[in-house]
Amino acid sequence: METVLLILAVLGGCTAILIGYEKRMVYYPSVYPDGIWDTEPLGIQDVYLSSGDGVKLHGWFVPAEGAAATVLWFHGNAGNLTHRLSNIIRLRALGLNVFIFDYRGYGKSEGKPDEPGIYRDSLAAYEVLVRVKKVSPERLFLFGRSLGGVCAIEVASQRPAAGLILESTFTSAKDMARNMFPFLPLGYFIRSRFDAIGKIAALKIPKLILHGTEDEIVPYRMGKELYRAAAEPKAFYEIQGAGHNDTYLAGGESYFATLRRFVRHSLAAAAPAGRSTEKP
Repeated sequence: METVLLILAVLGGCTAILIGYEKRMVYYPSVYPDGIWDTEPLGIQDVYLSSGDGVKLHGWFVPAEGAAATVLWFHGNAGNLTHRLSNIIRLRALGLNVFIFDYRGYGKSEGKPDEPGIYRDSLAAYEVLVRVKKVSPERLFLFGRSLGGVCAIEVASQRPAAGLILESTFTSAKDMARNMFPFLPLGYFIRSRFDAIGKIAALKIPKLILHGTEDEIVPYRMGKELYRAAAEPKAFYEIQGAGHNDTYLAGGESYFATLRRFVRHSLAAAAPAGRSTEKP
């Protein structure tokens, strides 16, 4: 009996400690000057914006010549936008404008991250594209990686867009807590929700869900669960051999061809009869 009580006490203590450090476990921001910031030769435009509660944010607008569409990119929970530079350049090569921004507390953005805050930041980034950059929602794709996939779903649930792309995205914070700490009841106590699977079923826009088969952080099965929960139209792309952070490298040309087809087909499906769309 004493042994059981001791084990329960230890587990309870571990749970309390982890809950106390919840934000530190979720967010791993890199702040300026960490990263590669000299991007003038690449034609990248700095964009400064304000979130819904007045927090100042920073982003990059990466224009593509003759772009057929624009991608609003929501990055994951670590680093900052500069760490996605090589991936951004590859997306631009598909004939896509890319707008990527840093959540509060990341890169040059002010503040500290939390769930309501990064949702506000995500909506602010959308508004900048639509209202300032004059990007039509009919040619705007929401692309979220990992934690950013939850932000993309949040925006899609409140604003119109041409399509939603989710890569290496988890189902919910509760599911991730269970996966990471299977012997601790963290899912019942953590404040973060990040309920991707609970919101995706209501989204009617075209969806492409990509996941690496060897993802060491967000299990492959979570990508499949999101896909099953999503409403049509939807597609799933299995990135053979890819982990969590090397999806576009492991996927290679097939990966980018999949993105190109999804954008092209989504634009064509949304175009009024008789009006052609450019092929990205």
